Amino acid sequence: MKKFWISSVAIFCAFCPAWGQKVEVEKPVRGKIIDVQTALNHLTVLEMSQPVVTVAVGSSVFRVEWRGNKVFIEPTEPDVATNLFVWTASGRFNYELDPAGVVPQMVFAIDQPTPDPLKIAAVAPRTSDSADPSPADVLLATKPVRLLGAIPEKNRVAVYVTDLLEHDGQLLIRYSIRNETDQAYVPGTPQVVALKAPHYRESLYTLKGSQLETARLKSGGEIPIGVTANEMRSSRIEPGQEATGIVTIKQAAMPVQLAVIRLIFLAGPKGPVSATLVL
Repeated sequence: MKKFWISSVAIFCAFCPAWGQKVEVEKPVRGKIIDVQTALNHLTVLEMSQPVVTVAVGSSVFRVEWRGNKVFIEPTEPDVATNLFVWTASGRFNYELDPAGVVPQMVFAIDQPTPDPLKIAAVAPRTSDSADPSPADVLLATKPVRLLGAIPEKNRVAVYVTDLLEHDGQLLIRYSIRNETDQAYVPGTPQVVALKAPHYRESLYTLKGSQLETARLKSGGEIPIGVTANEMRSSRIEPGQEATGIVTIKQAAMPVQLAVIRLIFLAGPKGPVSATLVL
């Protein structure tokens, strides 16, 4: 992934006409989606204000590599658009990569303005303990979720919660959605609720970290919990296909120490779509 295209950059800089391209400056706003216009046989450079930790691109049609604080993007085929995520120490930044177009309309580079050094010093970590976790640390901290009972799949949309990760006061919940109907399914962002006075056929304290059969669980109502983020590789799941997503909630939003929460997605062709989890 980190192979650097030195020869490509040299050819690009020497022969491409600068008059037809744009250099833009974008302030590092995490909630904003930045549109990137590309062209075949040309590189677009994202120059971040901090070193890049990792990147994720939605389609292999776009070659994406990074070194230091720079991300290099090159489309390899026309008529394909996708999204790109870039992580730095400040958080995640979001980009929409347009299909490869004509050179005069492409974006040559997008730069983030350099932050005030005083502000960097004010938020710099004081010890190595507060540094970003390595991929190995993340994998070791992830808690698998076990499934109790069976989830009906025939002619239905089924949700499986697979992993949990607690980080920086937030709870990340990874799930997969399997579409066994004959129609495409669009799940949307799930609504997350905590169940009031939940009652199950056995003690819930022994079932922490488990996904339960929704039909066998009773409760006295629901308490909404705010969703801070939701990411899926595909917003549309075709018949017979499966997609994975991650929903993030604040741990402080949990009403009690032992919480039973429910992820509620948009209804599928055959009825409600949800998953119930004991935390």
